[in-house]
Order: sequence, then structure tokens, then C-alpha cells
Amino acid sequence: MTPQGPPRHREKSGRFWLLRALLLNLTFYPLMALWTVAGIVASPLCLVLWKLVTGWDLGRITRHLISIHGNGMVVITAPFVRFCSEGTESIERPCILVLNHLSFFDSYYMSRLPFHDIVFAVGAWPFKMYWYTLFMRLARYLDVESADWGDVVATCSETFAQKGVVIFYPEGHRSRTGRLQPFYSGAFRLAKETGVPIVPLVITGTGDLLPPGRFALYPTRVRLKALPPVDPALFPGHNGHLRLRREVRERMTRALAEMQGETGTMRVEK
Repeated sequence: MTPQGPPRHREKSGRFWLLRALLLNLTFYPLMALWTVAGIVASPLCLVLWKLVTGWDLGRITRHLISIHGNGMVVITAPFVRFCSEGTESIERPCILVLNHLSFFDSYYMSRLPFHDIVFAVGAWPFKMYWYTLFMRLARYLDVESADWGDVVATCSETFAQKGVVIFYPEGHRSRTGRLQPFYSGAFRLAKETGVPIVPLVITGTGDLLPPGRFALYPTRVRLKALPPVDPALFPGHNGHLRLRREVRERMTRALAEMQGETGTMRVEK
């Protein structure tokens, strides 16, 4: 995979591609600001209405509203970004999702999964984004960098009991090369301790859409693929989580290589 940055097809597409990139940036940032502000202003009323209509707890309601927010971000970019997914409809819950990390946009594309009750397990820095912190707390997102591990397991167990999903970025940070970085062990320890299967997710294209450390967006194609679940019971022993981690990383590495040259038919969302 090429290093992250403006996609290589820019030179091939010439002025028309540059015009589309300009239009993408001119439309995305104003609409993003409006959508975010509107969501923050409307959120108190939405929380009350969702509670009255669904009876859900506050965490699940907030996660649903966050999913709607993320879906709006994807819709804003849709005229410039083609999105394809494969295998996501077959994901059985509860499960632990592990996703490679290329861009800030990775989280937005999780709103395209066929369920919304997703708890994100992330590092400490996203909780410092003051405009999102309150919603992340209400959604019971996990700061796996600072939180007590027992509290993490307890929150995840509650989520699994309600057939929810927890998602990890096992690399811990965005890849600047597009290749998988070394994995941390948190998701795999959790799988071993709870018996909940791992479902690897592989995403490509978001690193071209919004490369790490940049503000300009570029037209591209984003692909999301769900791999078959991996049962943690198949990796017994004290170091079973390490072997589970290695197996999942190898599967994701192979899937990434296949997706880079993939020509098969995938489900395309209009």
C-alpha cells in the first residue's frame, strides 16, 4: 500500500479530480460544522424523546445519536467518496470488533455497520476533544489507556449481556503507511476473559480521504470488509491471548493485501 497522502490517481485524473477535491473541501467543513452544532443543540431534546419512545438506557441512546452523527458525516462526503462493504450483514452479536486505523474518518464509517450499539475502546486523547467528551462519557466509551482494567471488563461484560459490540483499534494509533502496525493486547485479553469472539474489520481508503496530520480531504473509494469471527476458546493457555492476537493480525494482513488488488464484486451503498 502506498504511504498515506493525496491519492496517486490525482495525476491521472488531472484538473477534474482537483476540482472535485476543491468542492469536497469547500462543502465538507461548513456542513460538518453545521451538522455538529445542530446535533449538540438538539441533543437534550433527542435524549428525552429517544428515552420516551424506546425506553433504552442513556448510554445506548447516546450511542445511537453518535451513530446518526457519524452517518451524517459520511453522507456529506458521499458525492465524492464511493463506499463499499462486504460481510458486515453477517456479523453476529455480541462480539469484539478490531479495526485497522488509517484516519479520523474510520470511526465515522462504523456508522455504516448494520447496528448502532457500539462502545468504542480508545486511548486517552479523544476524551480531550471538549466538544465530544460529554457524549463519549454518556455513551460509556472506554479510555483503555487510563481506566482500570477491571472497570473495562465490567463495562464490556454489561455491553455483551445486551448483545452490544465493543470496537478496538489494536494498533493504538493511525498508520501513516497504510500497513498494519504492531497490535496491543487489550482486545484479545478481553476476548479470552469474556469468551466473546473477535470479528476483524479491514478498512481501506480512509487514509486517502483524510490522511493523518492533514486537513485537506481527497475524493477516493472506501472499502470495509468483515472477516470471519475468531473464537478465543481455540487459543487456550496463559499466553493464549498473544496467539489470538497474532492470528487475527495475520488474517487482517492477508485481507489488506487482497483488498489492494481486489476486482471482485462488493455490495455498494448508493
